[in-house]
Amino acid sequence: MNEFFDVPAGGRRIVVVCVAVLLLAATVTEGADTGSVPLAAAWTVSGGLVLAALAVRRERFDAVAAAGVFASLVVTVVNSQASARPETTFGVVESVALLLLMVRATRRCPPLRAGALTGGASIALTVMILRLPSSEYGVVGAIGIPVFWFAAALAIVLGLYLRLLDRYRAQEHETGLQAQRLDYARELHDFVGHHVTAIIAQTKAVRYATAAGRPPSPEDLDAMLAAIEEAGSQAMQSMRSMVAVLRSPGGADSPTAPVANPAELRTLTERFGASGPATTLTLDPRLAASGLPPNIATTVHQVVREALTNVRKHASRAKTVTVDVRLDGTTESPAVLLSVTDDGPQAAGRADEPAPASREPRSGYGLVGLSERAAMVGGTVTAGTRAGVGWIVEARIPFPGPLPLPEADRTTVPSIPTAILDA
Repeated sequence: MNEFFDVPAGGRRIVVVCVAVLLLAATVTEGADTGSVPLAAAWTVSGGLVLAALAVRRERFDAVAAAGVFASLVVTVVNSQASARPETTFGVVESVALLLLMVRATRRCPPLRAGALTGGASIALTVMILRLPSSEYGVVGAIGIPVFWFAAALAIVLGLYLRLLDRYRAQEHETGLQAQRLDYARELHDFVGHHVTAIIAQTKAVRYATAAGRPPSPEDLDAMLAAIEEAGSQAMQSMRSMVAVLRSPGGADSPTAPVANPAELRTLTERFGASGPATTLTLDPRLAASGLPPNIATTVHQVVREALTNVRKHASRAKTVTVDVRLDGTTESPAVLLSVTDDGPQAAGRADEPAPASREPRSGYGLVGLSERAAMVGGTVTAGTRAGVGWIVEARIPFPGPLPLPEADRTTVPSIPTAILDA
């Protein structure tokens, strides 16, 4: 069946034309059964209009369908007054076309127009037996009219079902588009925002130092400008990657976030520590040894990056930042437990994150996007102040299955740091 529908567009048009010719020929044959050329022509016109209503574009359907229903009623009334009557048919092709017209009207038209068209088509279908000789009214009417009404009811129900299905598909499509828009917004915030924030922080440092009468030395200035240049290049690269995803034919289904691994956290913290507060990374080596699933590794990387970006934005007086990534839970249900802590004195007043974890953020979308990302993999993200620590961002991301460990008899993964890197 799939091979039949996978024919080229030209082949499908040929099939449609052949079917249309056969149906029109059947309509002409039924009209010729009246024995009258004028009635045969009238049958052909009314049947052709009803068939045309099934094939025309949506914007022309109402007019063509109304013309077809009206022509069918007129032909039935004229035929009932004429002496020439068909001997074997009352217009089977036209009757089936009227039923399909009711389905399309119920599915596509607004309620009022759909009601008018289906009502008119039901009347045209009911009185169509008047085209037969009067001697056939009793037998055909007793059997045909209930059958017509039952078929009309089924056509309306089918049209309503298709209408609801179309609405569901439209809502599903809009939901998918909204999810894509949110995903692209998160990527722009994560990738570009991280680098632009670094550029702004470096530029402010130069301006403030100069304004305070302590301009940086040529060597320090060159290092700062080099860091700004590198951040700008990375921002441009991230933007090009995003544009490439949006422009590609499969962009809607292409992953926008790069697949990260725990080792890349070292590079991230080293770059941050080179132009910011002293940064310490505590990384459980079993994370790299066990091989994190791509979606979990990427989520961990994004949480750390966004937390560091917020430190750069809102904790300019922070002296130290601690990034801790370790395993937690059991071998049957392990999880990645990570935290990013800074000692910024103004942490409680940040605008991008809620002070208590239960409050909504007043502005900014970083933590909102991270919460959405973590929820996609079954994790959670919280942020807030903690006595004696400062500002802390924590995330817990569970594994989709058990974690393979070297020691099979181990039942619990201890939550202790085993490797430390000073950036």
